[in-house]
Amino acid sequence: MSETADPDPEAGADGIDVTEAAAGEAVDLMDGEDMDLEEAGLRLFVKQGGCAGLSYGMRFEHEPDDEDRIFERHELRVFVDPASLNYVEGSVLDFEGGLQGEGFHVRNPNVESECGCGESFRT
Repeated sequence: MSETADPDPEAGADGIDVTEAAAGEAVDLMDGEDMDLEEAGLRLFVKQGGCAGLSYGMRFEHEPDDEDRIFERHELRVFVDPASLNYVEGSVLDFEGGLQGEGFHVRNPNVESECGCGESFRT
């Protein structure tokens, strides 16, 4: 199932939104790996771990799994499995540059608490 609308990343709509900065960074990295941008994407998932109980994971994949929801934002395809979507629906994927904060970050409206370092969360 594919979501192709490109809503305002601040709107907190259903699904996963991506800022232009995050999409641009991900697309550049995938392009550098010679991945097919028509089929490949960034997988966002939730796993057990961290001091608050859950943590985010991300990796590039050449194609989605059959059960994935696919969100297309700013020329980036984001793959989310159904179990992870329960935790991250309505989130915004962002990218922050700089010496201290460089990297991808998830702004998740479902989070009830986070650990002090911000690497794990609880819903």
